[in-house]
Amino acid sequence: MKLIQELNADHSQRVVIETAKMDWETSEAGGVLRKRLERVDAKPEPVTTIVRYQADSAFPAHQHIKGEEILVLEGTFSDNRGNYEAGSYLRNPAGTKHSPFSKAGCTIFVKLQQFQESDSKPLQIQTKQQTWLPGLVPGLNVMPLHEHIHEHVALVKWEANTIFRSHRHIGGEEIFVLEGTFEDEFGYYPKGTWLRNPPDSFHTPFTKQGCVIYVKTGHLGDGYRNT
Repeated sequence: MKLIQELNADHSQRVVIETAKMDWETSEAGGVLRKRLERVDAKPEPVTTIVRYQADSAFPAHQHIKGEEILVLEGTFSDNRGNYEAGSYLRNPAGTKHSPFSKAGCTIFVKLQQFQESDSKPLQIQTKQQTWLPGLVPGLNVMPLHEHIHEHVALVKWEANTIFRSHRHIGGEEIFVLEGTFEDEFGYYPKGTWLRNPPDSFHTPFTKQGCVIYVKTGHLGDGYRNT
C-alpha cells in the first residue's frame, strides 16, 4: 500500500514539465510555496521541487536523512549557517540539519533525500564566481559542480546555434533550463522547463537561441542510486 501520492516516480519514463505554467501550492509553512516535480513513495521520501520563500518566511528546522541539494534561482536563501544569493549551489549531506528562511524572498530548486549512501561531502559554490571550462564542441562551456561515482552535476552554457552530438544516458539525465531555450529532436524547452530522460535514452541536443542548463547525469539507474 502506498503511503503517499507519487508523482513522476517511474524513472524509466521520460518527463517534461514547463514549470512556469504550474500553479504554486501552499506548504505546511506559511509564506513558503512549492511546485512539486517528482515524489517517490519511499522512506525517506525523495522529492524534487521548486520552492518559493516569500519575504520574511521560514521553514521549520529539519534533518536531511538522505541529503539535500539546492540551487538558488532568485533572491537570497538563508539558514542558520549563512546567506546564499542567486547562483549558489549547496549540498547538505545525510544527517545534516538546518532552519531555512528568507528575509527578502527567494526561489530555489531542491532535490531532497536523493544522496548516494557514500556521498558525504558538504558543498557550497557560488556559480557566478566560478570559471567556465571549454566543452566538447565549439559554443559549449561547462561548470562542473559535483561528481561522485557515476553521478555528475554541472551547469552547461550553450552559445546560440550550438549542436551537440547524439549520445546515450546510461544512468539517465535530468535537466533544468535556467536561461534561454534548450532543444533536441523531441521538443523545445524554454526557461523553467524540467526534463528527466531515463536510463539508456538517446538524444541530440541543440539550441538556436542559446541557453544555460543545470544537468545531472548517472543517478537514475537502480545500479547507481544506492552506491
